[in-house]
Amino acid sequence: MKFKKLVASMCIAAVSIASLAGCSSEPKDSNSQGDAGANQEKVTLQIGFENSMSEPIGQALQHWADLLDEKSGGTMEIVLYPDSQLGNKTDLIDSMLLGENVATLADGAFYADYGVPDFGIVFGPFLFDNWEQCWTLIESDWYKEQESKLQEKGLKILTSNWAYGARHTLTVKPVNTVADLAGMKIRVPSNQIQSLGFDVLGAASTGMSLGDVYQALQTKTIDGAENPLATLYGRKLHEVAQNLILDGHVLNFTTWVCSNDWFNSLTEEQKNLLIETGNEAGLYNNGIQAEAEADYLQKMIDEGVTVVEPTEEVIAGFREKAQAFYDMGDKFGWSEGLYDTVRTAMGAQ
Repeated sequence: MKFKKLVASMCIAAVSIASLAGCSSEPKDSNSQGDAGANQEKVTLQIGFENSMSEPIGQALQHWADLLDEKSGGTMEIVLYPDSQLGNKTDLIDSMLLGENVATLADGAFYADYGVPDFGIVFGPFLFDNWEQCWTLIESDWYKEQESKLQEKGLKILTSNWAYGARHTLTVKPVNTVADLAGMKIRVPSNQIQSLGFDVLGAASTGMSLGDVYQALQTKTIDGAENPLATLYGRKLHEVAQNLILDGHVLNFTTWVCSNDWFNSLTEEQKNLLIETGNEAGLYNNGIQAEAEADYLQKMIDEGVTVVEPTEEVIAGFREKAQAFYDMGDKFGWSEGLYDTVRTAMGAQ
């Protein structure tokens, strides 16, 4: 898929997501209809995340905080803690499971590790053909079923319509087709789904902390790394690996998750406000993410990166190799026929 088409698709998909219904339920312990709880103590949600406030996702979170403050009449607030100020994702999840008022960013591969294995498929290679399929999937009955299973584990997804970015591959040697990946050591996050997802393409996946990748590329300990353009550029990895193929092997949408117990302590009106404003902020995020991706790509080109925009034929070759991943359901504990179930749920032809 051409990069310009991908950006356009993101923009169109973001604008096209349906708005959630308005809020009308009566607040708990209040005698006033339609009052968000003027006499109640202010509800605070602390959101901890790894990104900086200057990144698109940080800007979108600030938009969410502003929306919630406005629409709740100041009775609800989001307090932001960027740059891992509240700890890492595992620390935050542990706090959620204790019922604390915290939230963080997470994805399907992470939820698979927390007892909902089928959720992990959304991080499989070349599962989605375009962003519209992501947004169709998150509105499907299948997705709602996974959310319910996660709630049983103590975690509540507040919003899922946030694009984190298409994940592309940056290498020290050119990659023009999937065959060029054969034997190349490609850094991936240290989880089974992403490791096997690259192994089936012919690469030798290498789990490694993101902070170690620059030096590993510089010393040619590894041959490449994958991530959204914002991360590849932000970590300056293009300085030591100047070949980029816009394969979009994962269309990485993300979610914001909190404690299910804490969420259930809110009134129905408060719950609805939190979800409604989260989804509205997701639309805002998707627009600025698309603009940022185009900007990062141009900066990389200006700084000497050779960019391959693969043809549909080349992408078809990647997809064909990736199919072996979806035959590994037993390794992940997936339900029978999960790939076909999810492709149907996302509206794939």
